[in-house]
Amino acid sequence: MALQKKYVGFLVLLVVLGITGFKGVDAAGECGNASPDTEAWKLAPCAAAAQNEKAAPSKSCCLQVKKIGQNPDCLCAVMLSNTAKSSGIKLEVAVTIPKRCNLADRPVGYKCGAYTLP
Repeated sequence: MALQKKYVGFLVLLVVLGITGFKGVDAAGECGNASPDTEAWKLAPCAAAAQNEKAAPSKSCCLQVKKIGQNPDCLCAVMLSNTAKSSGIKLEVAVTIPKRCNLADRPVGYKCGAYTLP
């Protein structure tokens, strides 16, 4: 009899999980479900502007920075990512791109590693 109750209880649990659509644990990070390294590839048009503070960021660069910069945690994580580091960006230059793109809603004063976004 006890075995039947356990069996019925287990079946009820499976039915409840099936109805609610069990999806497991959602471990979203700074950039939601995308990794900062994946998001860093979207900033490829910013490569020259991230290495030389005198280089004007392209329109496509500014569009991507604006999009990713809506979440300052993500933008910072992208700039500090292994992909960004291996591409040779200079973080002290990269943090100036939102300002150089004239983004009015940029995260001014946001601390990103040892740097602060102007």
